[in-house]
Amino acid sequence: MAHRLPRAARKVALLHNLDPAWPQQDLDDALRETVRLGSALEAHGHEITYVPVMNDDLRAALEPCDPATYLVFNWCEGLPGVPHSEALVAGMLDAAGYTYTGAPAPVLELSEDKPRVKELLQACRVPTSRGMVMNTPRDVASWSIFPAIVKSSHEHCSLGMTAQSVVLNQRELAEQVAHVHATLQQPALVEEFIDGREFHVSFWGNRRLEMLPPVEMDFSRLQDVHERLCGYDAKFKPESKPYKEIQTVLPAPLTEEELARLKQVCSAAYRAVGCRDYGRLDVRMRDGEFYVLDVNPNPDFSADASMACAAEYLGYTYGQMGSRVVQLAAARNRRASARPQYSRKR
Repeated sequence: MAHRLPRAARKVALLHNLDPAWPQQDLDDALRETVRLGSALEAHGHEITYVPVMNDDLRAALEPCDPATYLVFNWCEGLPGVPHSEALVAGMLDAAGYTYTGAPAPVLELSEDKPRVKELLQACRVPTSRGMVMNTPRDVASWSIFPAIVKSSHEHCSLGMTAQSVVLNQRELAEQVAHVHATLQQPALVEEFIDGREFHVSFWGNRRLEMLPPVEMDFSRLQDVHERLCGYDAKFKPESKPYKEIQTVLPAPLTEEELARLKQVCSAAYRAVGCRDYGRLDVRMRDGEFYVLDVNPNPDFSADASMACAAEYLGYTYGQMGSRVVQLAAARNRRASARPQYSRKR
């Protein structure tokens, strides 16, 4: 079947991580998932050039791909050996003149600063849990809301999030704040723990946003409040109890009124943070109110991730989902290029 694509979306450089320092199994898994996405895009008419990021010389890796003819599918989470460099990658793509999928550098940098995101959501009147940054152990005395959850202030992928992250009293709070300071070398973000239903809500779009069917994370098999969260184990350790016991429900059973309110809250958060092309929000519901926990500007795009599952429920193949995002980026760039340029008369 032929696929008619705008010229700006045909040639795609699939930028992906392939860190030589990874264990061989991780390398094999990453390469398999990348080829899966690339093949799916090829099936929908895109010409794919695989661009593995194996060191910090991104310019050399992209040299075969002329920014005048290639659009970059940015599936790169950072430069090998350079911590917290996801935003740096986007900045390099901008500097080299590439059109690329997903969020720009300032948004990716913002997303790694959870306290700033919380302040921004609050300023935009988006419901979010109460929180406080704790820079020293003495700050613990200022907190009195329990249960609470202790997070790192500047990490992705739930790094450091375990059952111990949910605390029920001052003693547990002090221990977990000290743990974050010692192990992750950064301030702890303490938030009110919203012990309610959790949803992963994916969006795509720019000027016009579309909410995909929300995916509910069902904690009903877990009676201990400490375990009712999607921490690191629940996402990455198949042998763990949270991974086995947390069930996903698609579509989440919500009324029309609840879906409308969820879309309103999440759209406001998506726009407030500056998401572009696509994004995913983690949300909890308590007493009829939705609270935004996290905004993910460049969420997991794997074929088994919540966004792909939600798109599949709507009838999109994996390749159609990827192609939709590529075309959103291409259209966004066309609109920007078409804007008249004005010079100020002196």
